[in-house]
Amino acid sequence: MSDSTFAIITFLGGLLTIFCAVKDCDWFMTAHKARFFVKLFGREVARIFYVLLGAVLIVLSLIIAF
Repeated sequence: MSDSTFAIITFLGGLLTIFCAVKDCDWFMTAHKARFFVKLFGREVARIFYVLLGAVLIVLSLIIAF
């Protein structure tokens, strides 16, 4: 897989993560791995965590791309 393909996939993953956290998508927040954070911190803090995670993924994709 080339760097540009990986950067695009990472960018889209970051966008999806931010979108689902902001919109409070039930299917996203009840997924197996997300349930751990929701149970540990509560839904609101987990949503903030996922927005930050999405931002990190977007920044990472931009670093990879350039």
